[in-house]
Amino acid sequence: MARTDTDDMVGLLEEDENLAQIPLQLPLLPVRDVVVFPHMILPLFVGREKSVRAVDASMRKNRFLMLATQKDAGEEDPGTEGIYKIGVAARILRVLKLPDGRVKVLVQGLAKARIKQFARKNLFFSVKLELITEPTFSDESSSIEVAALMRNVREQCEKILSMRGEMSEDVASILEGLDHPGRLADLVASNLSLKIDEAQDLFEIIDPLKRLHRVNELLTREVELSTMQARIQSNVRDEISKTQKDYFLREQVRAIHKELGENDEKSQEMEEYAEKIAAAKMPAEAEQEARKQLKRLEQMNPEAAEAPMLRTYLDWLTDAPWSKASRDRLDINAAKKVLDSDHYGLEKVKDRILEFLAVRKLNPRMKGPILCLAGPPGVGKTSLGQSIAKAMSRKFVRVSLGGIRDEAEIRGHRRTYIGAMPGRIIQGLKQAGTNNPVFMMDEIDKVGQDFRGDPTSALLEALDPEQNFAFSDHYLNLPFDLSKVLFITTANMTDTIPSALLDRMEVINLSGYTTPEKTAIAKTYLIPRQTKENGLKKKDITISESAIVRLATEYTSEAGLRNLEREIGSLCRKVSRRIAEGKKGPYSINAGGLVKYLGLPKYLPEMDQEGDQVGLATGLAWTMAGGEPLYVEATTMPGKGELTLTGQLGEVMQESARAAVTYARSKAESLGIDPELFESQDIHIHVPAGAIPKDGPSAGAAMATALVSVLTNRPIRNDVAMTGEITIRGRILPIGGLKEKAIGALRAGIRTLLVPEKNRKEISELPAQVRRKLKFITVTQVEQVFDQALLPALETPKSKAKPKKGAKKSSAKTKARQPSSRA
Repeated sequence: MARTDTDDMVGLLEEDENLAQIPLQLPLLPVRDVVVFPHMILPLFVGREKSVRAVDASMRKNRFLMLATQKDAGEEDPGTEGIYKIGVAARILRVLKLPDGRVKVLVQGLAKARIKQFARKNLFFSVKLELITEPTFSDESSSIEVAALMRNVREQCEKILSMRGEMSEDVASILEGLDHPGRLADLVASNLSLKIDEAQDLFEIIDPLKRLHRVNELLTREVELSTMQARIQSNVRDEISKTQKDYFLREQVRAIHKELGENDEKSQEMEEYAEKIAAAKMPAEAEQEARKQLKRLEQMNPEAAEAPMLRTYLDWLTDAPWSKASRDRLDINAAKKVLDSDHYGLEKVKDRILEFLAVRKLNPRMKGPILCLAGPPGVGKTSLGQSIAKAMSRKFVRVSLGGIRDEAEIRGHRRTYIGAMPGRIIQGLKQAGTNNPVFMMDEIDKVGQDFRGDPTSALLEALDPEQNFAFSDHYLNLPFDLSKVLFITTANMTDTIPSALLDRMEVINLSGYTTPEKTAIAKTYLIPRQTKENGLKKKDITISESAIVRLATEYTSEAGLRNLEREIGSLCRKVSRRIAEGKKGPYSINAGGLVKYLGLPKYLPEMDQEGDQVGLATGLAWTMAGGEPLYVEATTMPGKGELTLTGQLGEVMQESARAAVTYARSKAESLGIDPELFESQDIHIHVPAGAIPKDGPSAGAAMATALVSVLTNRPIRNDVAMTGEITIRGRILPIGGLKEKAIGALRAGIRTLLVPEKNRKEISELPAQVRRKLKFITVTQVEQVFDQALLPALETPKSKAKPKKGAKKSSAKTKARQPSSRA
């Protein structure tokens, strides 16, 4: 590697070598970042191995070296095509080896040379060269022209050096002492800041007069650039002086306007802010802070960096709805009509809102409640918030919290940060323009946390009725009263909400819709809406009730209504296309015609058991999308009494299976099970679908039933489903999510449901059509489950007493369920 040291002086020495002594084959040292001119003396740092070898070869012989510039300065190992063919034959004056392995070489350019051939390329480049002789001229007119050109070059050099403050008597004497145009051109060119390609082009001009002309052009450009740079610097200094002068003049003009009783622009702005502060009717503490910041802004230079920040802060303070509130519509009957017209069912939520209005009517100073609507997707949680705001005649603000990981999104940033803003709560109130809107926070169960803080912790103050009267946003840094806001949060599940935050909210569970409810909602809301959105008239399309039922059961599988509305929209689009193609309607769609429009059904009925089978029990699972059947298979095989559990079961579910085995072993005699089976047979319990994680204790009853069924050869009724946690003594403990599980059982064709006795009170809260179509039997002991679910043993029982002969068990395959089920 060869580099120039720009800190070392580059000089020019008189030629003291006989050019005839220069060999015509020399080692080649490629240099970068510099073009070496004849008669230049300069240091080079040599680091590349080939270059170091070339220097060593030169020192061993005659100290002569060929210097040529490489075209690409960044190339570490340039080839023959990457090196300029015209360079300079040089002599090494001094060599210094550095500790890091590099070599510092002091070289002197002697004469221009052209590379004719690269002789050797392995250890280092060795080139055959041809010395270049510059032409001479003796014509008198030419001599006068050369003298004039050389004088012009000297004067421009002195002008540039004077602008830079580098002119001295020594430099002037050196310039005057050069009488050869080529040498003068080389000296000036070597000290100009030229690009490599420009310097090489100038170097390759052989004629001294042409080279001097080119140097004169470059000097003229440099003079213009230096003049422009000096002018720019002068303008900057003048601008700074002008700014200071303008500031003093503005202050004088302001004083003059004040004496004349007139208001200038800044005074007018200050008066506007003062009026806004008075009109905002802030609390005393906030008003005091606002006037303090206004006084700071008034005393500050308008061009100061902090002035825009103070203006923004005052804008937020004055725009925040400190005392602006909308008047509630306290007509209970009118509010009930609005809620009923917008949403079908959801009686519990509607009753809670009407109760709030009633209490508000009797006690206007009551605090706003914090409600949490929890339920599967698509049941109308978000749209319910809009209906509540409409019923109460309040402003509606919606904020989505899904995926938020920065605490500042809730509480804002400190004003010390550039671009700081208040949090989403204060922004929402400013957007609403009132301090008592219906404020909906969607997807509160999907808030995350990372190194930027925990947003759920920031929500504790805002959603605590005992604290939110003095909510503190980091940007405002003042207490703001949120007690009049009606906060409504939504969540698909409450398990992921921190307990401290969940404790501050009143949770209202919204279960999935039954098929009759879906049918009613589709007829009342979905079909009219999709008809209108797809450009149809009411008379153009008719969808029968049987078609809606089939859409809900065979073309969708959900607790909510989103997919059902999509399928209805698909029907409307197909009808719209036919009408647009000129085919006249009206179109009537019944259950049998759905295949023609939508293709084959996407979902088969969940109840896929063909009959009563041994070792196949039907449990119930709760998922984020609602309830669904959970099949449990059990079988035995010759072995050593080992228990195998499969189906991606969680730890709690595995413990339920072990508890079922323990109970069966302890009650083997009363259940009619040969105790030797537990020593000579392996038991395998499997819960399809195996790719979906499952957990929870409520499948214990189903596992015990499947296990006893396979050990006693008694079939299990296929129209009975069971749920309940089992203990090792056979007690059935209560479970959660009964409503969702009951609706899921009804969708799957179950007719009898065995539930824990302690869940009896929840049965009365189920929808009437669910209680009407399902038979609920409450149990306290697992023996009661066996009595209801197990049929008598088969007429030809399989040998259980002689396990060594083996026994073949029945099993059934089940279809995949929705993800992440919990028994």
